[in-house]
Amino acid sequence: MSQPQQSFSELPFFQGNFSHTWELFHENSKINLFSIGPSEKAVWERMRETHESLEFAGYPIIKLPTEGVKLASSLQEAILTRVSVRDFVSVHMSLKNITTLLHCAYGVTRDNRGTKFPRAFRVTPSGGALYPLEIFFFSSKVKNLIPGLYHYNPSKHHLRFLRKGNFASVIAQRTPFPNLVKKASLLIFITALFERSIFKYGDRGYRFVFLEAGHVAQNLNLVSNAMGLNSVNIGGFYDREMDDFLGLDGITHSTIYLTAIGKNAKEAARALPLRNKIRKDLLPLGVHERRRNEKKPKYK
Repeated sequence: MSQPQQSFSELPFFQGNFSHTWELFHENSKINLFSIGPSEKAVWERMRETHESLEFAGYPIIKLPTEGVKLASSLQEAILTRVSVRDFVSVHMSLKNITTLLHCAYGVTRDNRGTKFPRAFRVTPSGGALYPLEIFFFSSKVKNLIPGLYHYNPSKHHLRFLRKGNFASVIAQRTPFPNLVKKASLLIFITALFERSIFKYGDRGYRFVFLEAGHVAQNLNLVSNAMGLNSVNIGGFYDREMDDFLGLDGITHSTIYLTAIGKNAKEAARALPLRNKIRKDLLPLGVHERRRNEKKPKYK
C-alpha cells in the first residue's frame, strides 16, 4: 500500500522548527564524485557575455587616484591588533584613503595576459574567479566627495555617484545598531549577484559567495587598521529594507554584509589630552604662557 503524500508544511524540517532548514541547505549544497558542471568553454563564454562589474551607465564618474596612502603598520601588526569597534567618532577621510580601502578589498591586481582566462584577477580568492560581489558605500566624510551613495568598479578603478544625500539616519534605521551606524565615517555594503557563481557551481556556488564576502570584509578590517582607523563588520541588518535602500531586488541581487569604518571613540578621547600635553611640553618654558596673553592682530 502506498503511503499518503505529505504536503510541504508537513515535512519534518517545516513543522514549527525552522532551525532545520540550514541542514537542508547544507545537504543540498554538497558535491560528490558525480557532480558535473558546465564545460570550461561554456563558462568562459558566459563570462565574456557579462560585465565584470555593474556599469551604472549614465551616472557621474569619479576617477580614483592611481596611488593610495602608505599603510602605517605591517601585516602582522594589523592582524594581531585588529579589533571590532562599536563606538566611533566620525573623522574625515581623503579620496586616497578610499582608494586604498577599496582597491585592497576587491581591486584588480593583475590582468589575464599569458592565460586562457577571459578576465583580470583581483586581490581576493574567488570560486572560479567569477567575482560575484559588488561594492557600494555611503559617506558624508570624504573630502572632495559630495555626501551620498557610491558604487565601486574594480576593473575600471572608478566610482559612480548614484544618489546625493546624507543617508546616515536612513541606513541606521535598517540595522539594530543605529548609533554605531550614525557615527561611522564610512559604510561599505557588500552585495552579491548570485547567478555569477551558481551558473557554474549550482547550490555550492551560494556557499562560495559568502566565503568571498568574508575575504573582502577581512581585507577592509586589516587595511583600515593599518591606516590608523577602526572597523566593525555588520551581519545583522534588515535585509529587505537594506536592499530597498540600495535599489536591489533582494533575490538575484542582495545585500549580504556591511563594514563600518571610523575612529575608535575611546582611543580618540585618550589621544586628545595627550596631544595637548605634548604640544605644551615641546614649547620652551613660559612660551605657551606668553602666547596666551598675546593680543590677536587686527586685520582690515
